[in-house]
Amino acid sequence: MTEQARNSEPRTGIALSVVGPGEGETIVLGTTRMRVLEDGSHTEHRLAITESVLAPHTQGPPQHRHGLHDEGFYVLSGTVRFTVGDEDHDATTGTLVMIPPGTPHTFANLTDQPAVLLSTFTPDLYVQYFRDLQEVLAGGRPLTPQANIDAMSHYATEPATDRD
Repeated sequence: MTEQARNSEPRTGIALSVVGPGEGETIVLGTTRMRVLEDGSHTEHRLAITESVLAPHTQGPPQHRHGLHDEGFYVLSGTVRFTVGDEDHDATTGTLVMIPPGTPHTFANLTDQPAVLLSTFTPDLYVQYFRDLQEVLAGGRPLTPQANIDAMSHYATEPATDRD
């Protein structure tokens, strides 16, 4: 059997995952509400998917870069400003933004309307970062830029202080 044929055989031991409307793990981070649709447990950790609702005038995390994973954002509704280095990109409904490893970025909803994003993480390691941030808030601590940076450091992510 060729290597290609071996890799294309159906996998066993991983169950089908179906997450219906209103289902999935919910993570609330201040004015952002995230629903985890796939945390990687059904994809052998190759892919995670979340849906996030950013309230009006929501600032995102400090500008940062990921060392080990791609991050994708599909705008389901509203407008989200992505800042990549020194460049701003206003992504409207139907826009896909892909952030490869090493690219400095952040995002925000600067409008008066909520924005909804579908996000992908390949591999899945970054979903735990959001869980960690929720634990910071649950512990009664504020979600400061430093708390964000501290949590990021556990997932091959660092602040992009030079904004290059």
